[in-house]
Amino acid sequence: MKALIAAGGRSTRMRPITHTINKHLIPLANRPMLEYPIRKLVEAGITDIVLNVNPGEADVMRSVFGDGEKYGAKLTYVEQQGGALGIAHAVANAEPYLRGDSFVFFLGDNVMVGSIKKMKERFEAEHFNCMLALSRVKDPNRFGVAEFNADGTLKRAVEKPKDPPSPYAITGIYFFDQQYFDAFKTMKPSPRGEYEITDMISWYIANGRVGYEEITGWWKDTGTPDALLEGNALMLDEMKGVTVAPTASVDAECRIQGNVEIGEGSVIGANVLIRGPVTIGENCHIEHAYIGPYSSLGNGVTLKNGEIEHSIVMEGARIDCGKRIVDSIIGKNAVISAVADTLPRGHKLIAGDSSKIEL
Repeated sequence: MKALIAAGGRSTRMRPITHTINKHLIPLANRPMLEYPIRKLVEAGITDIVLNVNPGEADVMRSVFGDGEKYGAKLTYVEQQGGALGIAHAVANAEPYLRGDSFVFFLGDNVMVGSIKKMKERFEAEHFNCMLALSRVKDPNRFGVAEFNADGTLKRAVEKPKDPPSPYAITGIYFFDQQYFDAFKTMKPSPRGEYEITDMISWYIANGRVGYEEITGWWKDTGTPDALLEGNALMLDEMKGVTVAPTASVDAECRIQGNVEIGEGSVIGANVLIRGPVTIGENCHIEHAYIGPYSSLGNGVTLKNGEIEHSIVMEGARIDCGKRIVDSIIGKNAVISAVADTLPRGHKLIAGDSSKIEL
């Protein structure tokens, strides 16, 4: 079995962060988001993986993930052709690499606990033509939703219904057999101009055997800033114990509580409280600061004279403002300084499209 991971799109809901970085490279617990589905596939024994990426981004993604050897996988990069025509079209775009095999399609911005190995085994052992991962959610109208027959079998899949027929969202993990590509040729775009994956599922329901497996642990579609922070928190919850890299330096007066990771070359100075779960990358400099639960600090971050909690701070950012920062996503090389340190006094802003600022 092969796999396809969707790692394209423009992610307008995540701007301004995604003006300069592919969403799938945003770190969760200091690992690129896309690393999690790669690892889930390899754990399930699926190592031949195709990455669908935006036009012109294959080299960027390859510079991060390489050929897949470090994950025990073989990665192939395929640039999306024809524009943003829906995720069913993204699968069809990879036909030359997937045709002739059953495959699993994994949306790269989905993170989950647990394994997909059981789903793979059921798909193969019970000879399904299609298999879906479902998750009970509070807001099913945001997703493709499963509708069931009275006997519990799948009746149809509905894309973002106003009146959801069930609370079960169709998550971004799908197993398909090789009929997919012939079936796709019969599809037409939806009213919004996209080839919907729910239409493909409905085709399989009408023409084959479709199974499903409920994800009983957590699953998260990290498509918004709030969801991204929640995904980061969920990944941090998987941490255990305190890990300090051999070349890191931690002052004797620093207090560490809970599960914390500190990377190589980082210097944690005096008067610092770190309350986990927290991950701190390599070559960071922290002094006179508080780092609260569910915070991730990337490589090369400087934090002085301030507090941060439930936030993602990306590589190279510098924070020295004497304030408490919560529920925030701070981009690469961003600088947050105290207003008292500059003249004239006042709040100075360079705010990009879709910025959100509270003063």
